Amino acid sequence: MPSVVGLLEQRELDARRRVERLREEADRIQAELAAAEEEWQEWVIARRRVGTVLAPDGTSDAKPGATADPRDMDTRSTSRDAARPNSQVPVFCQGIAWSVLSVDYQRILQALADRVRLGQGPLTCQEMAAVFGMDVVSARVEALRSKAKRLVARGWLAEPTPGQFTLASGVAGPGDGS
Repeated sequence: MPSVVGLLEQRELDARRRVERLREEADRIQAELAAAEEEWQEWVIARRRVGTVLAPDGTSDAKPGATADPRDMDTRSTSRDAARPNSQVPVFCQGIAWSVLSVDYQRILQALADRVRLGQGPLTCQEMAAVFGMDVVSARVEALRSKAKRLVARGWLAEPTPGQFTLASGVAGPGDGS
């Protein structure tokens, strides 16, 4: 008859193998999503360029403020995508709405926007956890730090000093068009 510890170890091993399979599948899907998003952005740029070339007066029918220098977009996108290939946080650009972000990321941006509006300085992750009513424990703080660092890497936040976060320049409140 097998021991209880042996049965528990077997179940733990089965669960770990399942988690590893699911992580591999998630990584594959994330990579496929990143490639599809990149292709989509290339088509958007191509359409804008063709629209500019075909416009009779040399102007584009694209929305004002929605276009940027494509070289800047390509450089920004390439460098940041290389840093975070599996991120679901889009690269910030003028005119992008906060609604493209998940609720957790919007919550971080809102807390920092409130600080800016009140004329207060940057927030640490411990302070964010307290603001959100979370227990200020290592796991919660590190989860917030991971999200904040991802927002920094994608251009939504700035980290003027290590561990202190604020909105990046150009990122406005949710009602201000970004």
